[in-house]
Amino acid sequence: MDQSIVREILDKVRAEGREALTAPEGKQICDAYGIPAPWEGLATTPDEAAALAEEIGGPVACKIVSPEILHKTEAGGVIVGVEGAGAVREAFDKIVANAKAYNASASITGVLVQQMASGGQEVIIGATTDPTFGKVVAFGLGGVLVEVLKDVTFRLAPLDLAEAKSMVDGIDAAEVLHGVRGADAVDVDALAAVIQRVSTLVTDFPEIREFDLNPVFAAADGAIAADVRILVETGEVTEPVRPSQEEILRVMNRLMNPRSVAVIGASDTEGKIGNSVMKNLLGGGYAGEIYPINPKADEIMGRKAYPAVGDIPGEVDVAVFAIPAKSVAAALTECGEKGVPAAVLIPSGFAETGNQELQDEIVAIGRRYGVRMLGPNIYGYYYTPQNLCATFCTPYDVRGGVALTSQSGGIGMAILGFSRTTKMGVSAIVGLGNKSDVDEDDLLTFFEQDDNTQCVAMHLEDLKDGRAFVSAAQRTTKTKPVVVLKAGRTDMGARAAGSHTGALAGDDKVYDDILRQAGVVRAPGLNEMLEYARSLPLMPAPKGENVVIITGAGGSGVLLSDACVDNGLSLMDIPPDLDEAFRKFIPPFGAAGNPIDITGGEPPSTYEATIRLGLEDPRIHALILGYWHTIVTPPMVFAELTARVVEEFRAKGIDKPVVASLAGDTEVEKACEYLFDHKVIAYPYTTERPVAVLGAKYQWARAAGLL
Repeated sequence: MDQSIVREILDKVRAEGREALTAPEGKQICDAYGIPAPWEGLATTPDEAAALAEEIGGPVACKIVSPEILHKTEAGGVIVGVEGAGAVREAFDKIVANAKAYNASASITGVLVQQMASGGQEVIIGATTDPTFGKVVAFGLGGVLVEVLKDVTFRLAPLDLAEAKSMVDGIDAAEVLHGVRGADAVDVDALAAVIQRVSTLVTDFPEIREFDLNPVFAAADGAIAADVRILVETGEVTEPVRPSQEEILRVMNRLMNPRSVAVIGASDTEGKIGNSVMKNLLGGGYAGEIYPINPKADEIMGRKAYPAVGDIPGEVDVAVFAIPAKSVAAALTECGEKGVPAAVLIPSGFAETGNQELQDEIVAIGRRYGVRMLGPNIYGYYYTPQNLCATFCTPYDVRGGVALTSQSGGIGMAILGFSRTTKMGVSAIVGLGNKSDVDEDDLLTFFEQDDNTQCVAMHLEDLKDGRAFVSAAQRTTKTKPVVVLKAGRTDMGARAAGSHTGALAGDDKVYDDILRQAGVVRAPGLNEMLEYARSLPLMPAPKGENVVIITGAGGSGVLLSDACVDNGLSLMDIPPDLDEAFRKFIPPFGAAGNPIDITGGEPPSTYEATIRLGLEDPRIHALILGYWHTIVTPPMVFAELTARVVEEFRAKGIDKPVVASLAGDTEVEKACEYLFDHKVIAYPYTTERPVAVLGAKYQWARAAGLL
């Protein structure tokens, strides 16, 4: 790779104030990075074009070269399949005439005479600059398919060859590339190499805004780009300022484990936010120092009150703001002068109401003094290991391993209610609000090393710095699941109509692919996010892909099988010896295979025997149980025997994911609660939910490299 050639070309283009490279410049850049492109030459006269065509041999493509004409086809500036000297001269004249008619003021450099690239499968390879994630690489089928089906996949640049290969296999129509109906398979390694080189190029040169290879002809003997289009930024290119992990942790540890908290706007008056925050801090059992700040009071709830933060004699780790938005800037300045490292800004009235100027002011103050800010426009936050309830919402004291965050206050209250109803133990519940400063990657950096947190679930509407989030998520998901509910699935349309790659980069598709690249489990809805968060920490990581369904109802077995396909699970192909072993426990009219249908009339002993067999055989890696309410095996009998057998095997060191779907009358609800209490994931009246939870566990385990 010759960076000097690329640097020289890009500097020249930008110095001239151009945003688009000509085709010959694009070819030079491709050559410098080993991106295969056809042999070509630039002709300035019809005779030069004929001479170049003769040198190339065979039919050629003729294309207008003009800095002002970006869409060559629209301008009538492309003629393909031209053969013979006379035809090439005619094509030259026609293309130039069309270009002048299209844009009379365009400067015409000449006509590109290019070796015809054809055959194989058309694909598109490109890169775009996403406002959230920065440089993103795209791959999809070319031609009509990419425009109509939008069968395209995205990854963050740069990427290695393995990740590039996963893009080729990641499109819906990947089978086409591997050869169907007698067609040859394309050279996937060659395609992956092109993707990888494009990703390196746009990383090395951030000023490249868009890069399109369309079409690329992929065949059994390699891949070649028929056309290249490159757009550059004409202005300054800057990267976001990102604090180091050490800097983030220094402040986040003081935010989540404070020795002292000041409440700015503390009050003795019922119904005021400053009153609720004080009550929750005191009533929740927080053992650190609590300093009420109120210039009109000497004492609040038995604590000495101070006129201002600066009057507090000792250090303050966190200042919780419960004052009107207009008063925040002055109080934040006082915090900065006091050396308070973290501020929790509950008040609304900032960017969310259109008052961006006030939010910009407090951000500037925070940066000036090194105060990290949570919010504004939030409900506060909880950290149960410290009995810390710095919020105006209801207290929460069921400790556990789940950390939950939300960008919305309403969603935060839903999280609180769900957690209480299901008795889900949490380590933290954090509101992010406007994310003027502290955001998801700061929280992930803390939760990654927090021994009190085993799973993180996040509701977000956007990411301030997608690249920083991915970096934090990739580290965190190596050891604990991260579940994300990304609001706003609607494709907001083409971001850059002039670019194939940009036009295909719909917001949600980019988020979907890159969150997967980060190892994150994406939840389709709020309830799914909460159920994943509740269930994933209770389940052991699977040790392989073989899933077996044991069911007392054939209908449930079919639905459970469908759910497995929907959630990317692999139903085990039962080997003959295992099939024979299962058949010993089921009636002749039952069905072995997978699902294993023991039928509804079987006694508890049949459920127990088949579950035991599923747990003890090392070839089986996860069990899905489909229970049908019968008099012979009542719901609580099924629940108790299942929990007992699973716990018995856990005691022996055999711990596999076990999920259950219970169909029956209302008694199955109590049975599911009992199973959950014994770390067996169970849901009544649904075959989809338990399988979706198991699928989420598998998705995380694959991303973490555990399978």
